[in-house]
Amino acid sequence: MKISTRTRYGTRLMLALALAYDQRPLLLKEIAEQEEISEKYLSQIIIPLKAKGLVISFRGAKGGYSLAKPPAQISIKDIAEILEGGLHLLECVPNPKTCRRPAICVTRSLWMKLGEAIFDNLTSVTLEDLVNQHKRKNSREAIIYNI
Repeated sequence: MKISTRTRYGTRLMLALALAYDQRPLLLKEIAEQEEISEKYLSQIIIPLKAKGLVISFRGAKGGYSLAKPPAQISIKDIAEILEGGLHLLECVPNPKTCRRPAICVTRSLWMKLGEAIFDNLTSVTLEDLVNQHKRKNSREAIIYNI
């Protein structure tokens, strides 16, 4: 299984907004430069996130984008589901009618269990968790040792 670039970049976009939560809206240009992602690509990624109510936009001189709700209320599953169009490993998992062998297929339950484990993991991690990891990682990197 491979997570698309859309979801990887979308998660980084949302993390940038989470890091600025309660401060100020961010311009896509700022995020693009900081994350080294094409601004044009981010402008495509933000559309479904905004449409599904995870992001809000502000116009004007102090405009930009912000999270629509606190980082603790947005799971990585929320982001991935919007950007991937669903989180099923195979089409037969949510829709057994797409398979000619659902009654005798023993591998379908394997894919269902694997999908559930991925789904549970993505559900358990929020943007707030990533913000906290980011802060811990950056505070460790900021330590300068002198001998």
